[in-house]
Amino acid sequence: MFKNYVSEEQKLPLFGVGPYMIFAIAVVSLLGQILFGCVWKIGTLSRPWSIVFIIIGSILIAAGVAIWFIGAIRSDMDNSIAKNRLKTDGIYSWVRNPMYSGWWLAISGISFLCHNLCMLILPVINWGILTCWLICTEEKWLLELYGDEYASYKKRVNRLIPWKSKNK
Repeated sequence: MFKNYVSEEQKLPLFGVGPYMIFAIAVVSLLGQILFGCVWKIGTLSRPWSIVFIIIGSILIAAGVAIWFIGAIRSDMDNSIAKNRLKTDGIYSWVRNPMYSGWWLAISGISFLCHNLCMLILPVINWGILTCWLICTEEKWLLELYGDEYASYKKRVNRLIPWKSKNK
């Protein structure tokens, strides 16, 4: 089993609610794929649109994996959590939650690979799930732990969509 802490003084868990959120959006996407593609059989596109959707899906998956990898593996986030420091540099200056963003983009890409017009709603639904869940959990914890530093960070860096940070 994964260890959910690095040091005893650590104030936040390494994994938090992330695995549950990712599982939730994966289930929503899978249900959409089953309902639209197999049960109702509506919205499936043929060529040339299917090719466009497959290209977009592939790009989203690649971008999602890259963003997740940079946020989870290359960012040294575990060390910041263990030392109770707010991570605001690197990819975290572009997006507050790169690991969730990466999963969201990859799962959205998988939905696009099904080249079904009806499934375009799934990334929006999943964005809503992630946004509500983050506001109700991690953002409250981080605001409580880091106070004004986190409040300022929230104002200049987007929650889920990687974007160049607003001026400090």
